[in-house]
Amino acid sequence: MRLSKEEQRKIAKERIKILFRLAKEYLKKDLKLSQRYIELARKIALRTNVRLKKLKRKFCRKCNTLLVPGYTARIRLNKKHKTINVTCLVCGNIKRYPYYPKKH
Repeated sequence: MRLSKEEQRKIAKERIKILFRLAKEYLKKDLKLSQRYIELARKIALRTNVRLKKLKRKFCRKCNTLLVPGYTARIRLNKKHKTINVTCLVCGNIKRYPYYPKKH
């Protein structure tokens, strides 16, 4: 019996959520295992065409490390270019996200 696309995506989303929870749980105990969980979650998302929406900013796309401020990531605001700079402390990759300050 084959599952429909919607059922496959639903199962994939559940598994991705579980893998991210496990990655967070094992981050301080075993970094390599945590990276492997993120890698598996990304593979599942790619194969089933599931978007990672809010989870996208929670991991390094280069080394699959879960980004935790102060532990595996450094977060700085660049006022000149109006960006949030997130530096992975494992591989050194820098990701920049734009921000727009509130206008009063």
